[in-house]
Amino acid sequence: MSYIGTTVSGVFIEDGGINTWNMSILAFLVLLGMMTALLTLSGGTLAFAEWAQSRVKSKRGSKLLAAFLGVFIFVDDYFNSLAVGAISRPVTDRFYVSRAKLAYILDSTAAPMCVVMPASSWGAYIITIIGGILVSHGITEYSALGAYVRLIPMNFYAVFALLMVFAVAWFGLDVGKMRKHEIAASQGLGFDPQEAEDSKQAHDINEELDIRQSEQGKVSDLVLPIILLIVATVASMLYTGGQSLSADNKAFTILGAFENTDVGTSLVYGGLVGLVSALITVLKQGIKLGEVSRTLWIGAKSMFGAILILIFAWTIGSIIGDMNTGKYLSTLAQGNIGTHWLPVILFLLAGLMAFSTGTSWGTFGIMLPIAGDMAAATEISLMLPMLAAVLAGSVFGDHCSPISDTTILSSTGARCDHIDHVSTQLPYALSVAGVSCIGFIALGMTESIGLSFVASSVAFVAVCVVLSSLSKAKMASCPDT
Repeated sequence: MSYIGTTVSGVFIEDGGINTWNMSILAFLVLLGMMTALLTLSGGTLAFAEWAQSRVKSKRGSKLLAAFLGVFIFVDDYFNSLAVGAISRPVTDRFYVSRAKLAYILDSTAAPMCVVMPASSWGAYIITIIGGILVSHGITEYSALGAYVRLIPMNFYAVFALLMVFAVAWFGLDVGKMRKHEIAASQGLGFDPQEAEDSKQAHDINEELDIRQSEQGKVSDLVLPIILLIVATVASMLYTGGQSLSADNKAFTILGAFENTDVGTSLVYGGLVGLVSALITVLKQGIKLGEVSRTLWIGAKSMFGAILILIFAWTIGSIIGDMNTGKYLSTLAQGNIGTHWLPVILFLLAGLMAFSTGTSWGTFGIMLPIAGDMAAATEISLMLPMLAAVLAGSVFGDHCSPISDTTILSSTGARCDHIDHVSTQLPYALSVAGVSCIGFIALGMTESIGLSFVASSVAFVAVCVVLSSLSKAKMASCPDT
């Protein structure tokens, strides 16, 4: 019990004081939850939906709108799925885009975008885990943020899942059950007529979080706080990084500032600016303070689940390190498996674990420290490729899993039958996973990001050509794209 107690308390207390790194990340998650709840209360999502309805003129345009919004609203995957669903669904319904197609767009932009953005709940979580791995192995060549940024082009699944969404939206790559749903939608099937009559009834977030959406909202009420969150976070990173460089008597450079920044503090500053700007928008509308405070509490509560997962992941990560699990697995690999195969093997293992558990965050917490230990014990130069493989595999498994919270919320945001969403998304997820495998095999063999990205890009184009050939000509009754 004393060991467990010490391990858990280490999450909150370090060297006799508060663990400021961990507490900063938890504070950012709470601020993010409150900010997204206020964005809902302000009516910004509703106003954007009405604005989009008057400007999108084609079926292709409606799909691209949903895809671009999925990329833009990256602060959190839950908010992404629900907000983009509420905004896009009235528009895609008008052009007879199936709910299954919308659910696919929501799901395949939410997690992939969040996992490559530092100023998101996912980015904050991953950076904390990476920071611990770097410290435990004495790696000082790059900071936790620097390592995270280096992982982005190696996260083949996230990158090509996003590209696949735009390829599907632009070229109409409808295969398998997705094509059946698109044909049914073109005939007006699969929609709720009463819901389509009035876009103001598209209150997914209201139903999920019990927040009343204001009808006085403007498009800027949604866009401005998100932009300010990004700008303030980046500015804070430069400021705290500059302070660190100054303390070490080093000249200020943008790259140096990012390498030496205090990520936790910067995210808190950015979150505060985003929250204050969202708060100003609702107070300007004259919304009662009681309603505002209730919304803030709902927003904070919405992050409690993520916070618990994060605390458990930190604890499990410490236990895994003490048990030397990664070192043990590396002894099994040595002499039996070539080190160049480890990235693709970790990608598949992480995918299997995320699929089985339905959580990419839990998989991050367990598999990232193991991957770090294996890399340190076998080939340290493969540290980042192996970490990237875990990130990519976790998102892949999460996408395919019917019990994943993000998959469920994407179905909810699109008002799509959940099993229909899982079955229609699977061919695209598996296709991108195949592309990713080629990328990780090339990365393991060459240790070159450029060559592996070229190899995976060629594979991606080939997959798109195959999907295009499988996607038969649309029926005459389908609206023009």
